[in-house]
Amino acid sequence: MHTDPPVTVEVVQRVKKSKEREFEALLEQIIGTASTFEGYLGSSVFRPSHQDDSEYRIVFKFDRLENLKRWEHSPLRQRFLTQAHSFTVDTGTFSIITGLETWFTLPAKPGMLPPPRYKMVLVSGLAIFGINQLLTVLPLDWLAQLPSVLRLLILVFLTTTLMTYVVMPRLTKLLAWWLYPNVKHRHDIKEKSR
Repeated sequence: MHTDPPVTVEVVQRVKKSKEREFEALLEQIIGTASTFEGYLGSSVFRPSHQDDSEYRIVFKFDRLENLKRWEHSPLRQRFLTQAHSFTVDTGTFSIITGLETWFTLPAKPGMLPPPRYKMVLVSGLAIFGINQLLTVLPLDWLAQLPSVLRLLILVFLTTTLMTYVVMPRLTKLLAWWLYPNVKHRHDIKEKSR
């Protein structure tokens, strides 16, 4: 069975001193262009936390790996990467995260590992429980007329959609202190979503 999961891409770049303004302008163009590609879900930019830090972390989200690959292999992105070389210290690092870990992306240090599995299970379980409780009070009488397998399939897709796009991004930020206790969380976030 072919699966094409949602993906989060983390790009870490160290910017040369006195090239921050040029890099920021290029970054704005990159995000603006990425947002026109099919499947783009949003991006976040985490800027250096202090003057001696030159590290930018940029997170892109796409609905499917196939759509991410289309963006990655586009001539526009290749041109942007070439331009970025004159503003950055090295080629940077690129990481692709798929699966359950995508629910647990937040402002954090580059290349940070996801939280321990038991924490992911606890938070995911609480979120699914809350969504299921919400679904029981919503007017979904029309579902009762459907066969039980189809009804269950619709409820699973509703739950998964709410988990991925609504509940987990907010819950992860809210519980960041517990999920990532050893990380100093940054607040200089710029998000852009379609």
